[in-house]
Amino acid sequence: MRLFTHNMLSSNIKGVANGFPLRIEAEQVLEKQVDFNPDFLRNLFPKLEWKALVDGARALGYAELPEAADSSMLESEEFLRKVHHALLELHLEEGALTCPETGRKFPVNKGIPNMLLHEDEETSLQLPGSLVSQMLVRITGKQ
Repeated sequence: MRLFTHNMLSSNIKGVANGFPLRIEAEQVLEKQVDFNPDFLRNLFPKLEWKALVDGARALGYAELPEAADSSMLESEEFLRKVHHALLELHLEEGALTCPETGRKFPVNKGIPNMLLHEDEETSLQLPGSLVSQMLVRITGKQ
């Protein structure tokens, strides 16, 4: 799981008001090279939760990001390369994501976070029937 993904995930346990950011417990971290695209990073920057990114990077053993950042830093290639490395090249392969409010751990195996809730944790999210049907077709491959 990349920190790009981590920056968008939150705990959706019923009754949780503060489920972001999830704390990272890293057991195995991999580095995978990705082509550098400064324009992508500049466009993504305003959407990032910076403190969550910095904390996540540190949990993965990367301490090169500054505590605070602003748009003026986007002109620095050195800064963009550090953000690129943290967001896209560091992968949490094995470990867990922990809800900051409840302490509930969501396992990460083979780079995939399992965010499924237990029955007693589920919210009463209502999905439109057509969306549910589309999801079932994708999962099962049956119409």
